[in-house]
This record gives sequence, C-alpha cells and structure tokens, in this order.
Amino acid sequence: MSTLTKDQHQILKNALLQQRENLQHHFESSMEDGAPVESLKDSTGELSSYDNHPADAGTETFERSRDLAIDDTLTDEFNQVNDALERMEQGTYGTCVTCGEDIPFERLEAIPYTAYCIDDTPNREISNDRPVEEEVMTMPPSGAGEGRQQRAGKFDNADAWEAVEEYGTSNSPATAAKRDVKGYDENM
Repeated sequence: MSTLTKDQHQILKNALLQQRENLQHHFESSMEDGAPVESLKDSTGELSSYDNHPADAGTETFERSRDLAIDDTLTDEFNQVNDALERMEQGTYGTCVTCGEDIPFERLEAIPYTAYCIDDTPNREISNDRPVEEEVMTMPPSGAGEGRQQRAGKFDNADAWEAVEEYGTSNSPATAAKRDVKGYDENM
C-alpha cells in the first residue's frame, strides 16, 4: 500500500486523466475520417511520385517514418497511463511493481504513469548498438587526403574575391560596353 495522501493521490489522478485526454486528442487529430493514414501516398496526397525529385520522396519518407515513430512512442505512453489508472483502481498505484517499495511522490509527480522506483527502472543503459552500415564500411585507401593537406593554405575562401576580380564585375567597363548607358532614360 502506497503512502500517498488523498490530496497527492487526487493530484496524480487528475494529471493522469489530463495526460490521457491529451494523448487521445493527438490520436484523434492524426486520423482521417476515423482511420489512421496508412500509406505514404495517402499522407502526401500525391497520386504519383513520377514527377517529383527523388529528394522530395526521401523527405516525405523521412517525415512519415518520424511521425510513425512518434505515434509508437505516444501509444506506449497511452498504454502506461491506462495501466497507471488501473493500478489506482486496484490500490497498487505508487508501489514499485518490481521491489514493492513506495515510489516517492516527487517521482510520480514528474512521471505519473511510472510503475517503477528509480533503482528498478528498465532500459536505463545506453545502447551500444551501431548502425548496420558500419559492418560493410571499409577504411579509405592509404594516403587518402594527404594531397589535400599538402595544398592547405595555398587558396582559401578569403582570397576568392581577388581570384575572380580580374574577370570584371557587373559595373566594370567590360560589361558596361554592352549596355547603352548614354541612351538610358530615367523617366522610363
């Protein structure tokens, strides 16, 4: 049995109900006609991607996968909120499901749907998983980039203007001869 007072219990219950309402609103607003948008074609509104640049399709695919990942995370949170409300009904809310110790009010205030004390929280380790691409990557050939280092400092962006200035500017005599400056009428 948790040591939460009635006022603390009510504060946390209100927070959970508000959080569940916000999550329900998110899911309702992300649906079209009561059903979630499933395909990329439906989400973009495009009949065909034939006339689109491949980068546009890549951007759409990235944004779609990001939205799906956010929905997965929020679905998980929604389930945890419902589980917490169920634990409140059963009278086990505020007690760690692993060790049975009371969860401090401050922790419940920060994460009202948590079922674990700090020590028993699952997935606290940082993953050491690396992208699968790293398995097939090869080291660059020996000497790659050495020539670049030898030429460093011979031309930098600060000298770029001096390098192109000899070709003239839009107001230099080379281009001014092609314009009819004398016949220019200011009243036009």
